[in-house]
Amino acid sequence: MEIQEIAANQKEFFKTQQTKNIKFRKIYLEKLKEIIIKNENLLYESIYKDFGKSKFDTFTTEISFIVNDINYYLKNLKSLSKPEKVRTNLVNQIGKSRIHPEPLGNILVIGAWNYPYQLSISPVVAALAAGNCCILKPSEIAENTMKAMAQIINENFPPEYLYVYEGGIEETTELLKLKFDKIFFTGSTKIGKIVYKAAAEHLTPVTLELGGKSPAIITKDADLEVSAKRIIWGKFLNAGQTCVAPDYLLVEESIQEQFLEMLRHYIKEFSYQPNSEHYTRIINQKNFERLIQLIDRNKIYSGGNFNREKLFIEPTILTNISWNDKVMEEEIFGPVLPVISFNNFNLVLSEILELEKPLAAYLFTNNSEEKENFKNKLSFGGGCINDVMMHLGNEHLPFGGVGNSGIGNYHGKFGFETFSHQKAILEKVTWGEPDIKYPPYSEKKFNWIKKLI
Repeated sequence: MEIQEIAANQKEFFKTQQTKNIKFRKIYLEKLKEIIIKNENLLYESIYKDFGKSKFDTFTTEISFIVNDINYYLKNLKSLSKPEKVRTNLVNQIGKSRIHPEPLGNILVIGAWNYPYQLSISPVVAALAAGNCCILKPSEIAENTMKAMAQIINENFPPEYLYVYEGGIEETTELLKLKFDKIFFTGSTKIGKIVYKAAAEHLTPVTLELGGKSPAIITKDADLEVSAKRIIWGKFLNAGQTCVAPDYLLVEESIQEQFLEMLRHYIKEFSYQPNSEHYTRIINQKNFERLIQLIDRNKIYSGGNFNREKLFIEPTILTNISWNDKVMEEEIFGPVLPVISFNNFNLVLSEILELEKPLAAYLFTNNSEEKENFKNKLSFGGGCINDVMMHLGNEHLPFGGVGNSGIGNYHGKFGFETFSHQKAILEKVTWGEPDIKYPPYSEKKFNWIKKLI
């Protein structure tokens, strides 16, 4: 069946109103959870083939996210779908006002390769929970996970409701020619602009989950040992191929040497080696070569070794870095961590403000004034104080970018709202109709209108 036909069938199926039924949504959310759990080993094997990701990391950063998302919607779907009562102003009395969340229709989700299950299926879960039909286009770069998702979903779901479309750039280009009611894209800013432009041809709303250079600031008032441990874990999880990983460090000069030694200590303690259970390889040769070019051999503090055959790059720390270095020009998206020193906290915030708004930002300090300045002065998608990346694990917080790092957000109720239209309805009584708004007008009516409005 051609993808154009599947998209057309999804439009027709949505018109039957079946997906608006909460019981219908719950049945298929339960089914999705069931097939993910049933096929867990297939999902583990497939992602290992793509870039050596362990069962532990796949469960904690991928499958657990999806299952928790499904459980959240199963528990909260009734309350999320309920019309919200709002106040009715004086002009519209006697009446009552409600906001009715309604599904948008047929959704296109374009997933990313770095967390291929989570970043593909979690948006789909939110779209189905909101009552939509959905086509999922996973990233072809992680080919085996794409095939696994297509297998388990297409064998268990009617294509007019949910379908996984396999393919590469050509297939994605064809998809973007079709009219959808919403497009949800996760990936690079460069490709995000292409998606945005294609969506504009149909006036299709988009959510773009992009990236950027996410800073982590460490001041002399931080708990250095805890900070170092958390940063090393967050930066080198998935070999740095994480959109919210700390991209570079800004370390107060007075504690820099001590802190760098702690970073090196935890890299050694966590044993990031080729074929390690907890350290993935780089996804492909193209990304491997790009990352190698970012490593200035004269500025290596720790690491720097690599193996082309195994697509392995050792966790690498670069020092004596300035804002003008090549490694600071683009999002790194790999296991290379540049460190810039600073003396003035507020000045370094000003320097970050001159850059594009990042997807995430992190601050390590126990100084309350620094915390307030960080929260109030910097604009970024989301972040943490005294941790990295863990804000993604709280379904009560929205996840998304701002400016160059994205448009819109999801997770929890925010995902439900992303795939819903907030329909406003005012219901009025039909008795006691005043004639003040009707012609013929008079000075007396005008004076009353001024008082009322």
